Amino acid sequence: MAPCTLWRCCQRSVGWVPVLFITFVVVWSYYAYVVELCVFTLSGNGENGKAVVYLVAFHLFFVMFVWSYWMTIFTSPASPSKEFYLSSSEKERYEKEFSQERQQEILRRAARGLPVYTTSATQTIRYCERCQLIKPDRAHHCSACDICVLKMDHHCPWVNNCVGFSNYKFFLLFLLYSLLYCLFVATTVLQYFIKFWTNELSDTRAKFHVLFLFFVSTMFFISVLSLLSYHCWLVGKNRTTIESFRAPTFSYGPDGNGFSLGCSKNWRQVFGDEKKYWLLPVFSSQGDGCSFPTRLVGTDPEQASVSNQSESGRSIGSNQPFPIKPLSESKNRLLDSESQWLEDGSEEGVVRPGF
Repeated sequence: MAPCTLWRCCQRSVGWVPVLFITFVVVWSYYAYVVELCVFTLSGNGENGKAVVYLVAFHLFFVMFVWSYWMTIFTSPASPSKEFYLSSSEKERYEKEFSQERQQEILRRAARGLPVYTTSATQTIRYCERCQLIKPDRAHHCSACDICVLKMDHHCPWVNNCVGFSNYKFFLLFLLYSLLYCLFVATTVLQYFIKFWTNELSDTRAKFHVLFLFFVSTMFFISVLSLLSYHCWLVGKNRTTIESFRAPTFSYGPDGNGFSLGCSKNWRQVFGDEKKYWLLPVFSSQGDGCSFPTRLVGTDPEQASVSNQSESGRSIGSNQPFPIKPLSESKNRLLDSESQWLEDGSEEGVVRPGF
């Protein structure tokens, strides 16, 4: 086995340690709450009705938490489709060229027709040397997973997986149900925590579990609350964690709000249009992860402030107003200067890609 392959296997194996830790804490919390609190403490004191209510509510939160956590861990990160990979001839020409300008020319020709709006900070085509593909908008290469991930948000050690287009909704629900799980446990355990702490209840084996259950659930509640609040803010702005630190660059320059379509539409991009699926860890996000509607503005700086207050943007090449595009109508405006958007929303001289 090659050294690099061996190192990657070791890295992936060590990556499961945080997941095993979370699993251990969850299994212990299940035992502590169900057995030590509900069975021994509540039932032992004759509070059978309260124990049943607690158990039903607890298992509801527990199932939703485990389900969303499982989906976040085991949903494979989505990678770019074959259209973004260079052909054999393009790859050969690219590798033979030593001039960056010539390489960029090859990439521009290969990217023509692709729904690519963003560039690198130096206004060049975003190309992944490792995967040998043109990066779709919002896609990034993950060194831990060794693949390019669509709409990559971050690599999360607590799930040992990349959080991106395919599982970002699951990750948000995992945080939500973690928060509700911890909140429910902490609030229902509090009164028995006080009774054990003040020695109102006799010292039993349950005392240790109840005391630590309150401390652990409160600690995780506070930490998860801050993380969930931050990601809710990101969803409202239609940004990823990466984009919050480094704004995507369009032809007119960096724009942290370049993909923002308004708070409601931003949330629907992640959770979908059907409300019945919003709280379930099933995939319902909009789009294909390769192309996204953009709030493009012209090169005039004053237009940027105006566009923040309206739903229409400006195309880069023609400087004609046009409605914000739906996902199904994404088209390259960065590289294909020949196509024009008309004021009525139709296209002139556009050859649509066949995918």
